[in-house]
Amino acid sequence: MIKEKLSQGTLFYKLYLYYQLFFRYKFFYNRKNYSQFDEDLFLVEFFKNNYNGTFVDLGAFHPMRYNNTYLLYKKGWRGVNVDLNQTSIDMFNIVRKKDSNRCALISDVRGVKKTVYFEHNFSAVNSLTYRKGLEIKREMKTEIFNDIVEGKIDFLNIDLEGQDYKVLKTINFTKHKPKLVCIEILEKSDDKDNIFNFMKERSYQFIKKCNVSYFFEKNENN
Repeated sequence: MIKEKLSQGTLFYKLYLYYQLFFRYKFFYNRKNYSQFDEDLFLVEFFKNNYNGTFVDLGAFHPMRYNNTYLLYKKGWRGVNVDLNQTSIDMFNIVRKKDSNRCALISDVRGVKKTVYFEHNFSAVNSLTYRKGLEIKREMKTEIFNDIVEGKIDFLNIDLEGQDYKVLKTINFTKHKPKLVCIEILEKSDDKDNIFNFMKERSYQFIKKCNVSYFFEKNENN
């Protein structure tokens, strides 16, 4: 397929990005929402009185497609989008210029070289965790959350293909104080109980599930 043969940085690569964003997925521009399981509709309702909030999206993948923060972005929010795939970040830089967009391998340790597994540059399942079909190997050095994010945020979205709990444990919730956190938890995940216990210990209560997306709200009384 053409998308598997394009080299990043070439003219044809850049033209293909614009084709993907402005022709193939042009119907995304006028949709009422953009996330996969209506997560963004819940977010807009939850933050209905906040028109200039901040977010961090870990494992952002695509600036519009299956994205939990694009509807917030259109309403004036700004934030940080992080993905291990440079192609994803190149698309964010085209569509969401007012955000800070970073290509980084977020982990629980800093500066360790690890192998990441790709299907292709436009795949949603590229990951640090190997699975069948991810046969392209690349080496990246890890970064931690605090290398990229500073200060308070309103909403934190975590979708890291099985690495969610490892990264979650490194985040200083006293410093960043997100009002709402969304974490992808697959039903067969061994970390589900660990995530729930971790969030409870930091005074977050589970309030909403949208398929595999679990929302936790900060209890302001604690």
